[in-house]
Amino acid sequence: MYRIDKKPYGVHLTFGGHIPRKELEQWLAESKDTIESLPAEFVVFVDMRQMELLPPKSRPAMLDGQRYYRAHGMQRSVVILKDKVTMMQFKGIAKETGIYKWERYIDANAEPNWEQVGLDWVIHSIDPDKKVPEMATVSQKSAT
Repeated sequence: MYRIDKKPYGVHLTFGGHIPRKELEQWLAESKDTIESLPAEFVVFVDMRQMELLPPKSRPAMLDGQRYYRAHGMQRSVVILKDKVTMMQFKGIAKETGIYKWERYIDANAEPNWEQVGLDWVIHSIDPDKKVPEMATVSQKSAT
């Protein structure tokens, strides 16, 4: 299952369950139509909390999709997952397609505020990988 929603910031993608190759090819075709109507630069929020591992035969369509999004204006993306194995799989795909440095991954099991953290990255460039720990923030405020 997939869903593509246009948002003021760009695109919100939702993936869930087992996604066969034909369905991912359909996602890519629909994505191309969606991207044509976006500004030259946009960001992407990807909710994969219900996604199962990507089948090997589906991988080429996902690779093509990631490359297409980046080549056509994607500036940043965030991927929300709940499964460490799926996270590792998609980090590998992002490294292969060359989008890894613009993409961040958030474990929804470890980050209760995953949606806001993800939006902060794609909309405001607040990097969740460089997040200041709560104690440091409190200490810094006390010192001023």
